[in-house]
Amino acid sequence: MPDEWQPMSLREANVTLIDCDHRTPPAAEDGYPYVAIPQMRGGRIELAGARRISREHYLEWTRKAKPSANDVILSRRCNPGETAIAPAGAEFALGQNLVLLRADGTKVYPPFLRWLVRGPDWWEQIGKFNNVGAVFDSLKCADVPNVELRIPPLPEQRTIAHILGTLDDKIELNRRLSETLEAMARALFKSWFVDFDPVRAKAEGRDPGLPKPLADLFPARLVDSELGEIPEGWEVAPLPEVVEVNPTRQLRRGVEAPYLDMANMPTHGHAADEVVDREFGSGMRFINGDTLVARITPCLENGKTAFVDFLQDGQVGWGSTEYIVLRPKPPLPEDYAYCLARSPDFREFAIQSMTGTSGRQRVPAESLAQFRVAVPPRLIAEAFGRAVKPRFARAGAAVRESRTLAALRDTLLPKLISGELRIKDAERFAAKAA
Repeated sequence: MPDEWQPMSLREANVTLIDCDHRTPPAAEDGYPYVAIPQMRGGRIELAGARRISREHYLEWTRKAKPSANDVILSRRCNPGETAIAPAGAEFALGQNLVLLRADGTKVYPPFLRWLVRGPDWWEQIGKFNNVGAVFDSLKCADVPNVELRIPPLPEQRTIAHILGTLDDKIELNRRLSETLEAMARALFKSWFVDFDPVRAKAEGRDPGLPKPLADLFPARLVDSELGEIPEGWEVAPLPEVVEVNPTRQLRRGVEAPYLDMANMPTHGHAADEVVDREFGSGMRFINGDTLVARITPCLENGKTAFVDFLQDGQVGWGSTEYIVLRPKPPLPEDYAYCLARSPDFREFAIQSMTGTSGRQRVPAESLAQFRVAVPPRLIAEAFGRAVKPRFARAGAAVRESRTLAALRDTLLPKLISGELRIKDAERFAAKAA
């Protein structure tokens, strides 16, 4: 470690902790995001899933702590020490147990702060101040400024921030691409199988906006059914008639296989956060093309749902007993079940079907026999598959590339902020990867 990288407390480095009001404002239908700990993911803030508060409460709650570009959001509780960068230009309020760290630029380059508080030295210091004996692990605001870290000179800080930021920006770009591609697939599912837009357009004499061979597959009339109006010629069927529920997968006890735990199930998007190898004991088994839905509260309400595309050919993975596994029957494509599981109608039905004691309610798999779907003819089902499969494939490729980049970033981070790795070598690695 270079001798000139002297240890310094955050207070000495002119990094300010900005506390916020720790009451909880009432939720609003619309308004400003109110960010809580669940919105902190991978060093960034996801505003999409945040609850909303009114403008009045937003102004009140940001009077003392209004996030700015390059501010770092710090969690004091549940996962004390976890940090995330404030989204540039976004307007949001901080929730309970979140505070801001802000560098004035004299000793810590503001874009470097986010990396300084993610390295091994940071976590070693957090371990010293973490109040483990409390009901919840927590940090005291008064302790955080005393955290002592080795801080590189400003020129090195700028270069390190550029290298790691370049990798992180590419990861974020891939995330947005994946979300956009998935949103397009889900929008098509809703248009064809929920709203029946092509049929309604033809019935009203409008252009359905599809190539003629595809438009010709849709009827020009809606008819009454137990679900309400559905396209003429389509059938209504219980879900298990068209989608396998918890299909049998072979995996012997004690065999090491990819394992997905509930914590790494995504609340938004199809991709699991992290999968590890673990000896199979008991749990739900799955293969590529399956959809996993968390059936227990609050994971179901939080939207924990995944599309399995991370296994090798012929490989069987496994996970929590609190998953329901869905697999469409041909001619419906595999992606159909994922789009269905993310649809508001399915989620509302599943939530209403939960049974059990308060706090441990879950969806019985057999209750899905009561869920009805409008089943399209084979040619429309196959056309949907041809339309969405390339989108999911590209989204999955973006996720896999991001995992590779994240592994490189996380490998470089401790080496760079400790001075173990030369800047020129890191620049070459980052340029080749990004």
